[in-house]
Amino acid sequence: MRSINSRGLFSGTGLIITGLAATLVALIFPIWSYADRSGTGVDTLNAETVSTRYGPLSALDREFITKVRLAGLWELPAGQQAEERGTTRAVKTAGEHLVEGHTFLDARVRDVASQLGLALPNQPNAQQQGWLDTLSAARGGDYDMQFANILRKAHGKVFGLVAQIRANTRNSLVRDLADDANTTVLDHIEVLEATGLVDFDALARDAAAASTPPLTKSPAPPGPTDSPSRPVPVSPSPSPTYSLPPPATSPPPEEGKEESKEAGESKGAKESEASAESGNDDESSQASKGEGEGEGADRSQDKKP
Repeated sequence: MRSINSRGLFSGTGLIITGLAATLVALIFPIWSYADRSGTGVDTLNAETVSTRYGPLSALDREFITKVRLAGLWELPAGQQAEERGTTRAVKTAGEHLVEGHTFLDARVRDVASQLGLALPNQPNAQQQGWLDTLSAARGGDYDMQFANILRKAHGKVFGLVAQIRANTRNSLVRDLADDANTTVLDHIEVLEATGLVDFDALARDAAAASTPPLTKSPAPPGPTDSPSRPVPVSPSPSPTYSLPPPATSPPPEEGKEESKEAGESKGAKESEASAESGNDDESSQASKGEGEGEGADRSQDKKP
């Protein structure tokens, strides 16, 4: 009886202890494994970054330089082809922009690669060669359509990479190259869209298919509503947390000087007016005196026989 109780107690306690131990191990192992794991985040950045006189050069920087070179290897001949085969002025103009932009950008990327000691490809990759083959097989209006949409889709993809590099690179040469690439790619996007042949719905579908689906579904947009009323401008209300500075207790020095000057001028004017009035009184008295003497002389002459 005693052995049975001991075995039952040991069995129940052992199961509890084993379960607690397994739970603790499960909690500790992920923390230990991720803390000691390399190849993620900053570790990857540091491991794949090399030092240069122009600043750290990351793996993404090097990939960007290679892609700029690859873009010129197929878009430059595509632009030359569009100048010859395009059936509209807009398509020919887009071809001219491609030739001009990638001639400049290719010279820039070769110079940057030379200063950083990087090797560059000399042939387009398989996908780019496939795009060139598709364009070479097209004719007439179909060529215009294929040219506008293939090139616009390619530029849209590289546009995001250019922005990422420009925002995050620590290398001054790569940063300047990203500035030039951004200007060139945006110009090409605009002239391709100016052909009026770009299928924006297809671009949106391709982007949605290539993107990672969201973790949660966004709610559906609301149904149609009545026409909104006329907009009413909202005037900002004054903030109660900000107060005006205290009132000035005395005028500024310059204003005090001006007031003293004005007071002096006013006093001088009053004194001049008083002097002028005094002078007028003297002249009046002298004139009266002269008139009295004249009348006396006339009377004396009248008394003479």
